[in-house]
Amino acid sequence: MNVEERDLVIIGGGPAGLAAAVSAWEAGCRDILLVERDRVLGGILNQCIHDGFGLHTFKEALSGPEYAARYIEKLKDTGVEVQEQTMVLRLGEDRVLQLASRGSYRTLRARGVILAMGCRERPRGAISIPGTRPSGVFTAGSAQHLMNLENIMVGNRVCILGSGDIGLIMARRMTLEGASVAGVFEILPYSSGLPRNIQQCLNDYGIPLHLSTTVQKIHGSRRLEGVTVAQVGPDRRSVEGSERYIPCDTLLLSVGLIPENELSRDASISLDSRTNGPLVNSSFMTRVPGIFACGNVLHVHDLVDYVSQEAEEAGRCAAAWIKSSESCFGNSIPVVPGDGVRYTLPQEIRPSGNTTLSLRVAAPCRNRSIVVREGENILARKSLVRLHPAEMIRIPLEAKSLSGVRSLEVVLQ
Repeated sequence: MNVEERDLVIIGGGPAGLAAAVSAWEAGCRDILLVERDRVLGGILNQCIHDGFGLHTFKEALSGPEYAARYIEKLKDTGVEVQEQTMVLRLGEDRVLQLASRGSYRTLRARGVILAMGCRERPRGAISIPGTRPSGVFTAGSAQHLMNLENIMVGNRVCILGSGDIGLIMARRMTLEGASVAGVFEILPYSSGLPRNIQQCLNDYGIPLHLSTTVQKIHGSRRLEGVTVAQVGPDRRSVEGSERYIPCDTLLLSVGLIPENELSRDASISLDSRTNGPLVNSSFMTRVPGIFACGNVLHVHDLVDYVSQEAEEAGRCAAAWIKSSESCFGNSIPVVPGDGVRYTLPQEIRPSGNTTLSLRVAAPCRNRSIVVREGENILARKSLVRLHPAEMIRIPLEAKSLSGVRSLEVVLQ
């Protein structure tokens, strides 16, 4: 079997893969293959026609396709090879990849691999809603794809389960297209989407948000006819007597995103149970030498600008690894989330360079501080007026502050 030798293979042509490819090229890597399973580059950005992207990166508000186009233009100025409509069937621990596209099959051995596959939506089957299986039940992202890329109107009377950002954005989108949105129903006692999307997508359009409420049952035979919703208690069990029926022909599910890590498991990459993405150090290298991860395959982001920043660093680090093959996990400092913190990333820090910690809090709160410490020694503190699980918090750490540090804990005070 003929095995091609490549320096760097990047899996995924969305915002993370594009930024990583451009960055690795600029860092001096001249043998790069970018693999994308879709027919065009850009990933999820292609269906995100609303604006708000690029405020940090380009200092202006862009739509998703506009943001992707900026990086695609940068990519055209490089010698990166792009192979679209191609699936990576397998990634081995030895960095051997099996690629399949129409009419061809390739086996590659890469000196470095960057995982940038993004994430997928949690479907109905993962949340076990009782009832029939009629048409009219969509994940919010699939409805967004149908409406924005295929010009297909998915329904007229809409209920939305879950207050993730895609669901909030689709509540506004459906309203603008003439549909009636009965409401957004969230099982948690707080929204799982960004506060600004609550204001811009629900409040500005008079769409109600019902917290501590879930869809209890789906009704309909061929087409969805309605849903039964009910309030839930602290144990997330339905409150007896709170049930009510809402007629609708469409139910959108916005109940969470899951990093796309099937290839990571094939390569025996250690995953973090909190993020559902790979364990990485501050070079974005996984526990398998030479395999890096960035973007939503690593942890679900709130801003695409942060995806790009993270991917650019991963691209630089991958290029450096290919030049030197220096071990990126030696003498690393473990970082663990403490009280009030859901997760931290990276999970290990190399003390030889500056790094930025990304984290999320476990529940909404106000006037609190994020503290990075080793015992009583405080390395960094960030005070915030409002903290929300949907908003990622970033804290820079300088290399000089890590001298002599053996482990770090990040807590909410």
